[in-house]
Amino acid sequence: EMTSNAILAWQQKQSVLWHYIAPGKPQQNGFVESFNGRFRDECLNEHLFRNLAHARSVIEDWRVDYNAVRPHTSLNGMTPEAFAQHTNKAYNNPQTLTQN
Repeated sequence: EMTSNAILAWQQKQSVLWHYIAPGKPQQNGFVESFNGRFRDECLNEHLFRNLAHARSVIEDWRVDYNAVRPHTSLNGMTPEAFAQHTNKAYNNPQTLTQN
Protein backbone atom coordinates (compact mmCIF):
# COMPACT_ATOMS: atom_id res chain seq x y z
CA GLU A 1 0.00 0.00 0.00
CA MET A 2 1.10 3.55 -0.63
CA THR A 3 2.35 5.56 2.33
CA SER A 4 1.41 9.22 2.26
CA ASN A 5 3.86 12.00 2.86
CA ALA A 6 1.70 13.20 5.76
CA ILE A 7 2.12 9.85 7.56
CA LEU A 8 5.84 9.85 6.92
CA ALA A 9 6.13 13.43 8.24
CA TRP A 10 4.11 12.51 11.35
CA GLN A 11 6.22 9.41 11.93
CA GLN A 12 9.41 11.41 11.72
CA LYS A 13 8.12 14.18 14.00
CA GLN A 14 6.95 11.62 16.60
CA SER A 15 10.20 9.58 16.36
CA VAL A 16 8.27 6.47 15.41
CA LEU A 17 10.38 3.75 13.81
CA TRP A 18 9.02 2.89 10.37
CA HIS A 19 9.57 -0.55 8.90
CA TYR A 20 8.63 -1.31 5.32
CA ILE A 21 7.46 -4.63 4.01
CA ALA A 22 9.54 -5.66 1.03
CA PRO A 23 7.67 -5.19 -2.26
CA GLY A 24 5.88 -8.37 -3.28
CA LYS A 25 6.32 -9.92 0.19
CA PRO A 26 2.98 -9.48 2.01
CA GLN A 27 3.71 -12.67 3.97
CA GLN A 28 6.19 -10.63 6.01
CA ASN A 29 3.14 -9.17 7.74
CA GLY A 30 0.63 -11.97 7.24
CA PHE A 31 -1.61 -11.27 10.24
CA VAL A 32 -2.21 -7.67 9.23
CA GLU A 33 -2.65 -8.58 5.57
CA SER A 34 -5.24 -11.19 6.53
CA PHE A 35 -7.08 -8.74 8.78
CA ASN A 36 -6.98 -5.96 6.19
CA GLY A 37 -8.45 -8.26 3.54
CA ARG A 38 -11.22 -9.41 5.86
CA PHE A 39 -11.99 -5.83 6.95
CA ARG A 40 -12.11 -4.67 3.34
CA ASP A 41 -14.30 -7.59 2.18
CA GLU A 42 -16.68 -7.71 5.13
CA CYS A 43 -17.02 -4.06 6.04
CA LEU A 44 -15.65 -1.48 3.64
CA ASN A 45 -16.86 -3.15 0.43
CA GLU A 46 -20.32 -3.75 1.92
CA HIS A 47 -21.21 -0.17 2.82
CA LEU A 48 -21.55 3.22 1.21
CA PHE A 49 -20.75 5.73 3.90
CA ARG A 50 -22.87 8.89 3.99
CA ASN A 51 -20.37 10.83 6.10
CA LEU A 52 -17.57 10.38 8.58
CA ALA A 53 -19.92 9.80 11.52
CA HIS A 54 -21.70 7.03 9.60
CA ALA A 55 -18.36 5.43 8.67
CA ARG A 56 -17.23 5.51 12.29
CA SER A 57 -20.47 3.93 13.47
CA VAL A 58 -20.42 1.11 10.91
CA ILE A 59 -16.73 0.39 11.49
CA GLU A 60 -17.19 0.37 15.29
CA ASP A 61 -20.08 -2.10 14.96
CA TRP A 62 -17.90 -4.34 12.78
CA ARG A 63 -14.99 -4.07 15.24
CA VAL A 64 -17.18 -5.06 18.19
CA ASP A 65 -18.57 -8.03 16.26
CA TYR A 66 -15.08 -9.11 15.17
CA ASN A 67 -13.59 -8.88 18.68
CA ALA A 68 -16.46 -9.84 20.97
CA VAL A 69 -19.04 -11.88 19.06
CA ARG A 70 -17.42 -13.78 16.21
CA PRO A 71 -15.50 -16.95 17.07
CA HIS A 72 -12.07 -17.30 15.45
CA THR A 73 -10.79 -20.67 14.29
CA SER A 74 -7.23 -19.64 15.17
CA LEU A 75 -8.39 -19.27 18.80
CA ASN A 76 -10.06 -22.70 18.96
CA GLY A 77 -13.49 -21.22 18.33
CA MET A 78 -13.22 -18.52 20.99
CA THR A 79 -13.76 -14.81 20.44
CA PRO A 80 -10.66 -12.64 20.90
CA GLU A 81 -12.29 -11.14 23.99
CA ALA A 82 -12.98 -14.57 25.53
CA PHE A 83 -9.48 -15.75 24.61
CA ALA A 84 -7.93 -12.72 26.34
CA GLN A 85 -9.98 -13.39 29.49
CA HIS A 86 -9.03 -17.07 29.41
CA THR A 87 -5.35 -16.18 28.98
CA ASN A 88 -5.45 -13.65 31.82
CA LYS A 89 -7.00 -16.26 34.12
CA ALA A 90 -4.28 -18.76 33.19
CA TYR A 91 -1.48 -16.26 33.83
CA ASN A 92 -3.01 -15.18 37.13
CA ASN A 93 -3.35 -18.77 38.37
CA PRO A 94 -0.19 -19.67 40.33
CA GLN A 95 -0.57 -23.34 39.38
CA THR A 96 -0.03 -22.52 35.70
CA LEU A 97 3.22 -20.71 36.48
CA THR A 98 4.95 -23.59 38.25
CA GLN A 99 7.44 -25.64 36.33
CA ASN A 100 6.75 -29.35 35.85
